[in-house]
Amino acid sequence: MIGQANSIERRSGVALWRQIADQILHSIAVGDFPENAALPPEVALAERYGVNRHTVRSAIAALVQEGVLKAEQGRGTFVLSRKRLSYPIGARTRFSEGLQGQASERHITLLASSVEPANRRVAEGLGLAQGADVIRLETRGEADGMPVSRAAGWFDARRFAGIDAAMAETGSITASLARFGIDDYLRQSTVLSARHADAADLADLDLQPGAIVLVTVAVNVTPDGQPIQFSESRFPAERIELRLSAL
Repeated sequence: MIGQANSIERRSGVALWRQIADQILHSIAVGDFPENAALPPEVALAERYGVNRHTVRSAIAALVQEGVLKAEQGRGTFVLSRKRLSYPIGARTRFSEGLQGQASERHITLLASSVEPANRRVAEGLGLAQGADVIRLETRGEADGMPVSRAAGWFDARRFAGIDAAMAETGSITASLARFGIDDYLRQSTVLSARHADAADLADLDLQPGAIVLVTVAVNVTPDGQPIQFSESRFPAERIELRLSAL
């Protein structure tokens, strides 16, 4: 028998169908709804979450579109086998190396670049005066054709003039930094959080409204401790888990 779920909040600002979709995702993650097995009937799910069948149907439709569930006419809705990628956060955090062995094709695309004055957070991270010119790179990471990250990275515009062109050519932050004589760099700090995806996340990561993204705010430094990159990265929680190792 399916027990009653008590975590649906009707005045949270998040649509009920999205909350139910997230509950189903959680149930799949913990094994309550096994992979390759049939999802409980809509009427049972409606009872479980205390909503009508139309709301449940909307949640299921979204998860079908996201590739989590598969609807088969006359048979029901089934949980697809869908293991999340594990992305390591450690002393040397690199996109392609971090997903090696989990995805055969891994690449980063430069979405946009600009020169802007550093706000307080970026300036402190890079050891610059607030308002100093920084180059901002907006990128998207993909694994086997699936968007798995969206990031903004900031660099001292005086030291790294032209890093946007290098990134567009190489598709790699590591290769771009190497052109400026930086052959190695370390993760000085990482702050983790989670939030609902904003409009840009929804578009660039191909997510449904209400989806959760994992957020990392990080500072990378040279081996002798000079800050070179301040970044904020967003990972879709339904596709990526972050694995922490000693920094």
